[in-house]
Amino acid sequence: MNDLVRQHTALSDTDLEWLHLLVSEWQLLSDLSFADLVLWVPTLDGTRYVSVAQMRPNTGPTSYQDDMVGHLVPRGRRPMLDAALDEGRIVREGDPEWREEVPVRVESIPVRREGRVLGVIARNTNLLTVRTPSRLELTYLQSASDLAQMIAAGSFPFPGDQVDMDASPRVGDGLIRLDADSIVQYASPNALSAYHRLGLASDLVGQHLGQATAELAPSRGPVDEALVKLASGWAPRETEVEGGDGVIQLRAIPLKPKGIRIGSLVLCRDVTELRRRERELITKDATIREIHHRVKNNLQTVAALLRLQARRMDSEQGREALNEAVRRVGSIAIVHETLSQNLDERVEFDEIADRVIAMVAEISPAKVSCRRTGRFGILDAEVATPLAMVLTEVLQNALEHAFAPAEQGSVEVSAVRGGTRADGRLLITVLDDGRGLPEGFDAKRTGNLGLQIVRTLVEGELGGSFDMVPGPERGTRVVLDVPVRTDK
Repeated sequence: MNDLVRQHTALSDTDLEWLHLLVSEWQLLSDLSFADLVLWVPTLDGTRYVSVAQMRPNTGPTSYQDDMVGHLVPRGRRPMLDAALDEGRIVREGDPEWREEVPVRVESIPVRREGRVLGVIARNTNLLTVRTPSRLELTYLQSASDLAQMIAAGSFPFPGDQVDMDASPRVGDGLIRLDADSIVQYASPNALSAYHRLGLASDLVGQHLGQATAELAPSRGPVDEALVKLASGWAPRETEVEGGDGVIQLRAIPLKPKGIRIGSLVLCRDVTELRRRERELITKDATIREIHHRVKNNLQTVAALLRLQARRMDSEQGREALNEAVRRVGSIAIVHETLSQNLDERVEFDEIADRVIAMVAEISPAKVSCRRTGRFGILDAEVATPLAMVLTEVLQNALEHAFAPAEQGSVEVSAVRGGTRADGRLLITVLDDGRGLPEGFDAKRTGNLGLQIVRTLVEGELGGSFDMVPGPERGTRVVLDVPVRTDK
């Protein structure tokens, strides 16, 4: 719609915002009217109309099989559009039009904003299935007529009250019509069912909706006056009411076709099952986070016990082995700590990598600077846990074997994501400027326990590849290629 309005019309940005607000609400008018809506706006030179938006009803058959958006019609071809635009009134005169052997009643509703008519809504009703209307259909049509008059007067939609139509109640979910005193004149079967789920034992017709709703909602103190006023339809508002065994969502729409409130529409939707599933998910998420938190605490306890045991060891070799175990347990604990703070089983691995790098560098006897370049991105938990251990072992190996105690140097960890979402790759390079590999070294066969752990995790658990080669100038370069799900 933005492109069409800016290309063909002289409307300002504030006018365009008003049209967007109207289009976000006009599914309501379409459903109440059982009619298609097409928004026509006069072109810059005033000789034509351009259709900038279209809506089909959910409550009846469509009048347009084709998409009308973008069509241009010369002024004079559709006199009802001209009359509505020039005179600023709703035009209903004229005989039904025949479209592909289907009779269609056409009406034109001017769209007014601050005294100016911006365009015209053509309301097209398919008359092929016309029959004697029921009480529900008569209520729908009367409400649609009131809304049309409000659009023509510039009092609908309500400024500053843009709603999310995907989440808000719709006409078919349940409709209640109130008079000027907020007494229920009509309640659709779906609306009545929703209130029965709240605990209503009688009919709604004849009751004051605000007071009836407040009585059904549990309250420890006096009656909730705000809820009474909202359910009475005095202002355009939304809320949820919980009571009995149900939860319903309410949306109030004051009806002021001539500037004075004559009543209200209240749309209601039973969201009991939706809220129950949301609560189950929240409970499950909280349970999962608590499990990760407890696993992290248990791992930290294990690390503390190993550290305590290492201090009591007389053997230097045994003490070093226990300290390595502490670092391995610590890398897994970091992952679980991050998972305990998330709503899903995925983690931002850059933070974990930075903490692993800091943890390993802190205990190194060499004066080595470690830094990370590139982004690991978001990883699944089943990838993040072994990858944290792999990164710990590779860094520990570099700091332990590439540099002598008190020797200065640097280690760079780089990460590159690539590929498609279904077949992504994570390429990790750890490059140091230390003493390099010994002659005849084969990363696939030789190596200490740490490298054996790396090979097992990368090739067995992660399904990737691992290699150690001499650096471009000096030192060693470790290359890890791991398949991951790509979310950039």
